[in-house]
Amino acid sequence: MATRPLAIVSAMHEELHALLALLAPHAADATRTIAGRRFHLGSMHGRPVVLVLSGIGKVAAATTASLLFHEFDARALVFTGVAGGLGEGMCVGDIVVADQTLQHDMDASPIFPKYEVPLTGRSRFGADANLTDQLVESAVRCMDDSDTTIGPAHLAQFGIASPRVHRGLIVSGDRFVATAAEGRALIAALPDALAVEMEGAAVAQVCADFDRPFAMLRTISDRADDTAHVDFSRFIAEVASIYSRAVVHGWLAHAR
Repeated sequence: MATRPLAIVSAMHEELHALLALLAPHAADATRTIAGRRFHLGSMHGRPVVLVLSGIGKVAAATTASLLFHEFDARALVFTGVAGGLGEGMCVGDIVVADQTLQHDMDASPIFPKYEVPLTGRSRFGADANLTDQLVESAVRCMDDSDTTIGPAHLAQFGIASPRVHRGLIVSGDRFVATAAEGRALIAALPDALAVEMEGAAVAQVCADFDRPFAMLRTISDRADDTAHVDFSRFIAEVASIYSRAVVHGWLAHAR
């Protein structure tokens, strides 16, 4: 491609389909399939983009990120998805934007400190400050306009009253955290962690390897405990996907 695209990676099919609706009509069918992944090329607000589904888990997501840089020379990567809330005050329907990521299941001790990625000297991989600022600003605008984005009556069906935007540490691991005991253990070990999911920290590591800016936003779908949301698919389709589309749309419309 003549101009390097922005990569926008979705964790769920529903979110990808919602974002595809933002592509300029003339480019809506421009796709390439590589390693079983379908990459959608086009433009949003006049900016070249490539959209793709990450795959579930750290290895699948890392492969996807590597392909975006190697095959498309993406200049930056933004990841959207859902996560389980960990931190105090993290509620279903909130949005969290990462400023740091960590693999909570990385443990090569005693050779290396727990959580440290071997041979990197790092356990935490930071997000790009400028991209993160812009996503936070867009998410706040989205929440301020929630009456038209989704509507309070519809949000109330999911027990969402006053959704908020958070910024902080998101942790990743190759297991779905869905019990209170697992959630408490993560909070005890990583008290500043706001949310947990299965891909982001691996993608952040790949972005660091390629020296490309990384940012991530996640909608809280459950509290990573025994009260995990009972209608996950409906939440993705009717809340998380709409938030992701609105935040990405607003980000690109105001991008600096």
